[in-house]
Amino acid sequence: MTFENGDEAVATAAARPQSLMFSFLGIYVLGRGVAVYSGSIIDVFARLGVSEEAVRSTLARMTKRDLLTRQRRGRKAYFGLTPRAARVLEDGRHRVHETGAVNRDWDGTWTVVAFSLPNDHGRTRHDLRSRLAWAGFAPLQGGLWIAPGTRDVSEALATLDLGDGVTTLQARPTGLSDSADLVRRAFDIDAIAARYRAFLDQWDSSSPPATARDDLACQVQLHTDWLQVIRQDPHLPAEHLPEEWPAIRAEEVFRLLDRKIAPGAAKLAATLLDEIEL
Repeated sequence: MTFENGDEAVATAAARPQSLMFSFLGIYVLGRGVAVYSGSIIDVFARLGVSEEAVRSTLARMTKRDLLTRQRRGRKAYFGLTPRAARVLEDGRHRVHETGAVNRDWDGTWTVVAFSLPNDHGRTRHDLRSRLAWAGFAPLQGGLWIAPGTRDVSEALATLDLGDGVTTLQARPTGLSDSADLVRRAFDIDAIAARYRAFLDQWDSSSPPATARDDLACQVQLHTDWLQVIRQDPHLPAEHLPEEWPAIRAEEVFRLLDRKIAPGAAKLAATLLDEIEL
């Protein structure tokens, strides 16, 4: 899965060290105006079972992709956020702490994206679909994709060569279809629920995963796993989802654990992280 509007130049969920890195940076670097010594980051990730080689490779790759800045202080290299990375991380922070996993405030509207592209625009069509899926849309039929609520996709689609091939609208279902029908037809509810149940299998217990050796490692892994789940959730209206929707319990578990381990994680981070101001 990607981390910025479906941009394949960022990261996929398969790149586990980079997913962990985004969580670490979002917790301990975003909004603080600092850069962190690479050796400190290596120490943190060793607690997650990530090798020094993998950390250095991830830092180099993210720097090349304009996600990190690199500062030298003597023989030490310090890494901070670029504006691009800050936008990515702020989006994640907003989703975790403000939007949440359960959509109880839906206003009944849908954002509709209709597109028709020439046959020789196969790559553009693929990128368009990827970015729409990233933004919470799903195909209702053919080139007609929908998402609940108001979704502004102008920035996400701005870099694609779409011409007049795309139209966006806001709408309400009438006549033969209702919103429950749209949810059923367009979205894979079982797959969304399965991801939340997998999160609960991992975290809804008395002991953290074996790879989380202390509160700091546990915090980074917890945030990474949670972001992987909610970033693939189109935030469908709760009123049209099955009873006992697993996202409700999963969000409770995430927030309880996050509050529990945050003080210990912050104390440990203060002793480990060598930082400079930018």
